[in-house]
Amino acid sequence: MKAIDEYPNHYRGWQWNVPSQFNIATACAHQWASDPARKAELAIRWEDESGAADAISYAELAARVSRLAAALAGFGLKRGDRIAICLPQRIETAVSLLAILHLGAVAVPLTVLFGPDALAFRLNHAQCKLVICDSASLSNVLSVRAQVPCLQTIIACAGARHEAAIDWHEALASGGDPLPVAATAADDAALIIYTSGTTGPPKGAVIPHRALLGNLSGFSYSHNVFPQPGDIFWSPADWAWTGGIWDALLPTLYFGRTIVGYCGRFDPIRAFSLMERHGVTNTFLFPTALKMMMKSVPFPRDTYQLKLRSIMSAGESVGETVFKWTEQALGITLNEMFGQTELNYIVGNCAALWPARAGSMGRAYPGHQVAVVDPLGRVVPVGETGDVAVNRRDVNGDLDPIFFLGYLGNDAGTKAKYSGEWCHTGDMAHMDIDGYLWYEGRSDDVIKSAGYRIGPAEIESCLIQHSAVLMAAVVGKPDAERGSIVKAFIVLAAGFEANEKLEKSLAMHVRGR
Repeated sequence: MKAIDEYPNHYRGWQWNVPSQFNIATACAHQWASDPARKAELAIRWEDESGAADAISYAELAARVSRLAAALAGFGLKRGDRIAICLPQRIETAVSLLAILHLGAVAVPLTVLFGPDALAFRLNHAQCKLVICDSASLSNVLSVRAQVPCLQTIIACAGARHEAAIDWHEALASGGDPLPVAATAADDAALIIYTSGTTGPPKGAVIPHRALLGNLSGFSYSHNVFPQPGDIFWSPADWAWTGGIWDALLPTLYFGRTIVGYCGRFDPIRAFSLMERHGVTNTFLFPTALKMMMKSVPFPRDTYQLKLRSIMSAGESVGETVFKWTEQALGITLNEMFGQTELNYIVGNCAALWPARAGSMGRAYPGHQVAVVDPLGRVVPVGETGDVAVNRRDVNGDLDPIFFLGYLGNDAGTKAKYSGEWCHTGDMAHMDIDGYLWYEGRSDDVIKSAGYRIGPAEIESCLIQHSAVLMAAVVGKPDAERGSIVKAFIVLAAGFEANEKLEKSLAMHVRGR
């Protein structure tokens, strides 16, 4: 029997409806809290690896967002100011993000994995006036405070305490009268997310409020038409990166469904038990996570009562083995997706509506005009390799809301992304006659490892600060688990010899920064 292919109708029929004013905090919290029929529904269920657990309704989420926004204003923050969030998956992370946007300020999410040097660069570059952190990040933030003159205030949550930081609960209690949600334009900046490149320091991609709307087509289709009644979402993707924020947290809240947050290291056994315990129906899992789960639990339905109806994966190709395993072991045809910080959720599959082809990045999601182009922005013939690019306008001629505003303080870098109306992704692929894209590699040297983009230049810069290193060159090395791993070639300074102890010292030096 021929597979259903409803793609042409969905692609041609898509119509963007982007209002001139739009604020993510209203869309993801306040609209549901103001609905008597929805306000008591759970927005977030949360747990950590110690067994601690919590949950928050949409009404309470909106209330905490309002209180924190008022507190931020009381600390002197105003519309347009940059505020950093250095937290893992926590309820406080979602509250912080939405409160910053409620105020009309700009959120700068930073992973707790960053060492002092990485933090200091980003805090300075974005000119962050306040940072919200927990015990995993507070010490690093305090260690660089003297190097970040713009940083005025630190808020510490989740039991983290220091005389130089304001306690989270005290901050919430300090807010005065509730503030109205800032009347932000859809084009106003909402987030600055740092993305690694091959040369120079990381670039801060400025993302507008409207980008959430631009994500919704891909998010919904990649989860087989999300939302459906009873949908519950979970992903291990860090809420400090594009994958966790735009591919999980915000779209789930936009649709008024429950998202599960977990704070702790990824463990394949725990992943299955968590999904069973919370009745997770939809998940986003990096290929690395899926490979670990496949090896640890080859036959999950023999042990776990799962309610999964969709799995989306991105970051690198999952490969035919994992693709077949999800079909056979979980009864789900996996939907692969492609996007990047600057232009997220632009290509992918929706097995419920069109055939998913193993190894393919998928087709352009409705609302996005995607092509394979040459360096001058000319569309190449079917089957030829070129750069995956997105047009500023969809096939109806309407502006695509997914586009970033540019790189912070880097007009040259922003300009280099474009050839006329086409924005280059830097990912090489070819398109077949049915519109499916097939990945060929990067046009630069960015290393994709376990869903993270790693810039060789930043690692090289860190290595040469070690007294034993004269010169360093970093490349990606293929890895069955992570897709790629970082491999460094080092010329040692005089007086140093290569040995296992030095190798460990260099690895710790990079991790610590």
